[in-house]
Amino acid sequence: MTKNTLVACHECDLLQRVPNLSAGRKAVCRRCGYVLHQSKRDSINRTLSLTIAGLVLFVVANTFPFLAFDMKGQFTQTTLLTGVVSLYQQGMWGLSIVVLITSVLVPLVQLLGLFYVLLPLKMNRAPYKLAHVFRFIQHIQPWGMMEVFMLGILVSVVKLTAMASIIPGLAIWSFTLLIFVLAWATATLDPHVVWEKLDKHA
Repeated sequence: MTKNTLVACHECDLLQRVPNLSAGRKAVCRRCGYVLHQSKRDSINRTLSLTIAGLVLFVVANTFPFLAFDMKGQFTQTTLLTGVVSLYQQGMWGLSIVVLITSVLVPLVQLLGLFYVLLPLKMNRAPYKLAHVFRFIQHIQPWGMMEVFMLGILVSVVKLTAMASIIPGLAIWSFTLLIFVLAWATATLDPHVVWEKLDKHA
């Protein structure tokens, strides 16, 4: 955040100036104590590292077997996209689209968008349409619901354990790690740093 930036408090609407903050420091509203801004340590590098790790985990989660079922000698392997296709083939096309969007497409767009924004900024360059891409990432963030999909899988696994032997695949562990990595990347990202760097290249 640039020096003496005017910020309106989200709680009491008091307009006040926020000075430059050192890493780990935060500015609070003089009237109500609401946190106006908190500077995060090494935001660009940390978020970029987590984004790259997330992209690797995403590829593994969508390439390798997710779950394997051994039911009376019949062995079946599934992938993440297999579940989406199965829902569509069973006539639940609406649910399959929701799962595809919230568990596959949105996380992928988030990761690619963060990579597109952060890598050039790390090299002191401004990518094309940075503002539009960054705003789009922030808008679609609430649609990423991988943890809900994972909860549904766990419930299904518990119900199926009485009928078949279930073997977790590499993809399910990657998917689980991806949930935490993406949440961590979101937590370490400081949007103010991104906009500040954009202003320098404007």
